[in-house]
Amino acid sequence: MRAERLSATTTPPSRALLIIVVILAIGMLIPVGYVIEATARIGVDELATLLLRPRVGELLGNTVLILVLGVPITILLGVGSAWLVERTDLPGRRFFAILTVAPLAIPAFVSSYGWASVVPSIQGLGGGLLVATLAYYPLVYLPALATLRGLNPSLEESARSLGLKERAVLLRVVLPQLRLAILGGGLIVALHLLSEYGAFAFIRFDTFTTAIVVAYQSTFAGPSAASLGIVLALLSVIVLGIEATARGRARYAYVGSGNARPAQLVKLGKFTPLAILALVTIATLATVVPMVSVIRWSLATKPEMLDGLWRALVDTSLLSLGGAIGAIVVALPVAWLATRHPSRLSRVLEGGYSIASSLPAIIVALALVTVTLNVAPGLYQTAATVTAAYVIIFLPRALVTLRAGLAQVPESLEEAARALGTPPLLARLRVTIPLLFPAIAAAGALVALGAANELTATLLLAPTGTRTLATQFWSAASSIDYAGAAPYAISLVLLSIPAVALLFAQTRGRTR
Repeated sequence: MRAERLSATTTPPSRALLIIVVILAIGMLIPVGYVIEATARIGVDELATLLLRPRVGELLGNTVLILVLGVPITILLGVGSAWLVERTDLPGRRFFAILTVAPLAIPAFVSSYGWASVVPSIQGLGGGLLVATLAYYPLVYLPALATLRGLNPSLEESARSLGLKERAVLLRVVLPQLRLAILGGGLIVALHLLSEYGAFAFIRFDTFTTAIVVAYQSTFAGPSAASLGIVLALLSVIVLGIEATARGRARYAYVGSGNARPAQLVKLGKFTPLAILALVTIATLATVVPMVSVIRWSLATKPEMLDGLWRALVDTSLLSLGGAIGAIVVALPVAWLATRHPSRLSRVLEGGYSIASSLPAIIVALALVTVTLNVAPGLYQTAATVTAAYVIIFLPRALVTLRAGLAQVPESLEEAARALGTPPLLARLRVTIPLLFPAIAAAGALVALGAANELTATLLLAPTGTRTLATQFWSAASSIDYAGAAPYAISLVLLSIPAVALLFAQTRGRTR
């Protein structure tokens, strides 16, 4: 198998592709435009007064701290777990590979609900870090695991033959090859931390998002909420800029059928018990503790509490599927532009797609409410509007996954098809798209997972009579009816399992 480090292509994108991406980007930026327009109505003096309050400084400190501490912790947990189960002689590697991805099936607010019912005193930054990192580290673990399974083992063998120790091989050979996976997973985690509401609300940890939701609930589209929203959008721009700068312009792809042989496993030796203890501890904290709490409360559930469960399951499934399909359709053009034609323009457009996703779902929802009522009243409180909200909120999940998938498909294969007389569009459909199917499936599963667990936007935008598992769970849990919330929590977990299984299956045998 031959490895290639591909430099950015100089071929300009087609005009049609640019037009499509620009139009979609304008649609994606509707929530940002809503926040800017609402803030402009406030005026400079009042805006300065609102933003210079001590409360804003406290929220800024909490939000920045949860990012600065939370993202590195999730990267450490995700990459460390992936390396242990894929590159070492850890006993029961297959079992731990599955166990480590299990937390992805538990929504963050369900995990927070579980911890809050077990440890009522959990709160603040410590509680937020505990819940968020345990809920989101699989978003780094999965792409890291997939990349490790696709690495050419000859690179590591060459390094060892030159006398490098295992630690040096890991730091100088393996980790650089994981850069795209780490940055992509870290970006998704960061955007989730910026927009997380339910998990932090349960444990009383105040961030910009929780404060905005409270402000909107009390004053609807008041100036305080709008001013906080613009700060949150600026934080998102900073996060996106850091990720884009760190990612650079290089892409990696391998031409060949895959790894010719399995990689040489690192012997843990005396560190084996410590590695097992670490993975078991992480799994216990992330999965066992919240699920034991949910199951305990479910034993107190009365039959009448199950009314509407089936309807909520059907509505959740249909809306999640629509959101997944929509996100793939919207993300694929910009992923293609960013990967096949990287430039300053493509980075700007790609960033525009993700800015809105950092805003809390309630702002996205209120923006769509305003637009539909003023421009297209017939779309107000319809499944189409809910789907649009899901696409905006969860687009980074699809975008990062598709971008990584395209980066691993060599352009030379498509060029060879063209050289044989196949038209460009047909060459893409016959060669590139089939190779991209695993990434498309993974992207759809990730978006469907998020959509099934989405709460605030669904409450505002769903058609009258629509019930989802997340909204029914929140209605009961926020009323301290933990027994009534338990069946919906369990259903959310069960509904998430197939998507998580699909995501995990995509990492098996995945090569570059």
